[in-house]
This record gives sequence, structure tokens and C-alpha cells, in this order.
Amino acid sequence: MLNQKFKCGLEAALAVLSGKWKPLVLFHLAHEVHRYGELKRAIGSVSDKVLIQQLKELQQDGVVERTDYGEIPPRVEYALTCFGDSLARALAPLCQWGERHTEQIENIVHNREKPQSARQ
Repeated sequence: MLNQKFKCGLEAALAVLSGKWKPLVLFHLAHEVHRYGELKRAIGSVSDKVLIQQLKELQQDGVVERTDYGEIPPRVEYALTCFGDSLARALAPLCQWGERHTEQIENIVHNREKPQSARQ
């Protein structure tokens, strides 16, 4: 899409955040620089293929920087750029909201996972 015009700021933010794991990558990198394995362990059940793809997209978008130290064994670190840090700070209130409502959200997710007949 050339000359993309967004209808609102949320649409623009979601263009960068699209992807299930990107907000979690931002969350973890907002606290410290991570090597790939550390980041994967911190996030949890993401596959290597998906995490690598999402990290590449975040790099292309200028949110994450990748530093390859050219060592053997390989040492690569991921960190937020200034742009990425500003996005991570914008997500902080959403994290706080999630923490305040964790129990209610767990119930919502649990109810979603029930078979349709058991919900009624």
C-alpha cells in the first residue's frame, strides 16, 4: 500500500503491532536487551519460525534493532530502538489494565474454550 492513510492512530499502531507475539516481544525488550534464546524462553510457546519472522518485521519497521557480534558461537542481541521504546511505553497502560483484570479475563478465556453446548 503506497501512501497509506490511516483513519485513526490505533489503526496506525496496529499496522506495526500486527502479529500475535509482537506485543510480547516489545514487553520483554522494554525491560532489557535479550539474546534470541532468552527472548524465546521469556515469551513461551511461540515457534522459532514465527518468532524469527516477527523479529524481522519489527526490525524492518524500525522498532527492534539486532546486533550480531560476529562471534563463534554466534551472539546476537535484540533491543528496542527509540521508536520501539516509545511504542512499548504506549503499551504499558494496556499491561496495567490486563493485570487489574486478570481473573476476569481468565474466566472469559475459559468460557470461550468451553464447547458451545456447555456455555448455555
